[in-house]
Amino acid sequence: MIPEIVDEFNKVLIEQLNEPPFKDQLNKALEQKRSLFETPRGNILKYATAIDTLPDIIPSSCDLASQTVTGGGCGDISQTQKSGLEAALYRMCPWRKGPFELFGTFIDTEWQSFIKWDRFIPHIAPLHRRRILDIGASNGYYMFRMAAFDPSLVVGLEPQHTFYFQYLALQKYLKLPRVANLPFTFDEFPVADHYFDTVFCMGVLYHRKSPLDMLKKIHDSLKKGGELVLENLIIDSTDDVCLFPENRYAKMRNVFFIPSIKAMTSWLKRTGFHNIRCVDVSATTPGEQRKTPWIQTESLDDFLDPADPGKTVEGYPAPVRAIFLANAH
Repeated sequence: MIPEIVDEFNKVLIEQLNEPPFKDQLNKALEQKRSLFETPRGNILKYATAIDTLPDIIPSSCDLASQTVTGGGCGDISQTQKSGLEAALYRMCPWRKGPFELFGTFIDTEWQSFIKWDRFIPHIAPLHRRRILDIGASNGYYMFRMAAFDPSLVVGLEPQHTFYFQYLALQKYLKLPRVANLPFTFDEFPVADHYFDTVFCMGVLYHRKSPLDMLKKIHDSLKKGGELVLENLIIDSTDDVCLFPENRYAKMRNVFFIPSIKAMTSWLKRTGFHNIRCVDVSATTPGEQRKTPWIQTESLDDFLDPADPGKTVEGYPAPVRAIFLANAH
């Protein structure tokens, strides 16, 4: 199953990203992933088995333009098939980004991701015929929404096996020809100098120990004038400062630098961006992020101080996220 997936990526990506040495580097990286997945173990085996049990059904229609990404309807599937579908999808919990509906089965994800989508979509450059990179693409929700605008290519990077296999399950039915999510970290992805028209980096940068190095690599992957869509945690300060959590932030150990808007602007300038603007600032609320039967883990309410929801359980300011747009020189 996994080698077939890699072959699909080769077909979609290698043919389109045909500029040496990028093509050769990507092919080598894909082959390394093939060898990793050919003898699956642990969670990889669990998720690969779930993929193999998904029923083979052709959806009568797909909807990528609505809040819920939808494939097929109830009339496309038998009750036995629906039971098998639900069981396989549930084995892939937790479902973070969404929501989705497959053949009448609604996947009520932790995040109402369309809320973030609606914040940035009015402000960004049109996605039609653009080459797009989505760093930290999760299960592909935003990639699928982008596909509704007929881009030339959407490449996602998602190293977390849970979310990567969720994408494979969804793409089994959506079958979008110019959309491909790869099980790579950003560091594993070959250098793509001045290739992409738009790069999305949402909810990733605060997990990096060296955010400026990442921003510089993103800048260099964009064409001249290409657009970065950056969403990140911020702190409320008019100074050029960052919060560096001592240990955890909202129970996350891997959060490092949370900048002010001014500090983020400085980072973007230092790494070669211009035309920098902050188009949205929003506190994260339980209406956007909450516990559902499809995650089986803690969610936002568990990360906040029950006596003061304006603070995390560690005493830091509760999550506030900002969306920045910037263009590459």
